[in-house]
Amino acid sequence: MSANDWISYDFAVLRVVPHVHLGAFTPVGVVLHARTAGFLGLRVLTDRDALRTIAPNVDAELLERYLRSCKAIAEGDPGAGPLALAPSSERFHWLTAPRSDVIQSSPIHSGLTTDPERELGELYGKYVGR
Repeated sequence: MSANDWISYDFAVLRVVPHVHLGAFTPVGVVLHARTAGFLGLRVLTDRDALRTIAPNVDAELLERYLRSCKAIAEGDPGAGPLALAPSSERFHWLTAPRSDVIQSSPIHSGLTTDPERELGELYGKYVGR
């Protein structure tokens, strides 16, 4: 494998923080951006029963809608509003921007891969595991 086969990427873990003031969280998704490959992907837990289990004091239906809208933004779905029409790097940075909300992002991490889609699946399995 040559150096030309490697693709650099950035990723962050999306997490649900049911009680923001406590800071405890549960991972629910991964967003990965490989700029040079033109790839932005987000894999996220949207099963309402699973969300109820990991965040019993949060409105699971509303949480599911928020997570689905994050996915739509990452995919560039025009129905997700003007932000979804922004370049992939802007969408990635919006999705990973620090916020004090029920859905937060981990710090951004970097890596190398030959297949961003496969890497997204592996990271999702590693950090979310559902």
